[in-house]
Amino acid sequence: MLIFPAIDLRGGHCVRLRQGDYAQETVFGADPAACARRWVEQGAAFLHLVDLDGAREGRPINAASVRAIVTAAGVPCQLGGGLRTEDHLAEAFGWGVSRVILGTRALQGPDWCAAMCRRFPGRIALGIDARDGRVASEGWLRDSDTLAVDLARRAADWGVAAIIYTDIQRDGMLQGPNVTATAELAGAVPAVPVIASGGVSSLQDVARLAQAGLAGCIIGRALYEGGIDLGAAIALARRDTESFSGGSMDSTPPDRS
Repeated sequence: MLIFPAIDLRGGHCVRLRQGDYAQETVFGADPAACARRWVEQGAAFLHLVDLDGAREGRPINAASVRAIVTAAGVPCQLGGGLRTEDHLAEAFGWGVSRVILGTRALQGPDWCAAMCRRFPGRIALGIDARDGRVASEGWLRDSDTLAVDLARRAADWGVAAIIYTDIQRDGMLQGPNVTATAELAGAVPAVPVIASGGVSSLQDVARLAQAGLAGCIIGRALYEGGIDLGAAIALARRDTESFSGGSMDSTPPDRS
């Protein structure tokens, strides 16, 4: 299982929100590129970036920070938040990100999302952010009637490179991930790598996700507050994934560039 350190961007700063609430923000650094270097030095092979301003405004906002992170990191980065048009995707790829994450637009225009997967093969991931099993959109500000598992099945037909599943009620709360819901969603789309996000607060959480057969795990607040040592999490995820798969699984991240 691959560990993705999260770098959430708002106003050019590295921040974390609680349950996606913009009023519950903690600033962890004014230099996102320095955060990126820190995680890579500790062993990160892939970074997860979120443009929180973009998610709220419906267009990319933190371009300078993303470019600085990509340059400083030297490892693949995936970016979500506010990417709603083909021009937005091209702009993000121009900043050097390896993979973009679509969320709100998947609800608004599934045919368009399928077309973008064909246009940029292997470089489009779907972010499914759910509250009580139903998909939320527009920076988590609006709930829909769409079940997360139904959207995942549709996305599998589009050819998405991965699905990032976030339980909003766990995000930023350090209460543990929703392993059951994430594993059930992964079981519904066995051909698509599923990455867990939200609530990971301990090495035990990392082990549980690896043992459940998830492809990846995003960790945010617990890294910044020192609750999880990144190097230890990477080693544990590799060990438990190999144990789960009988030692045959290669945990090296795919080249999405």
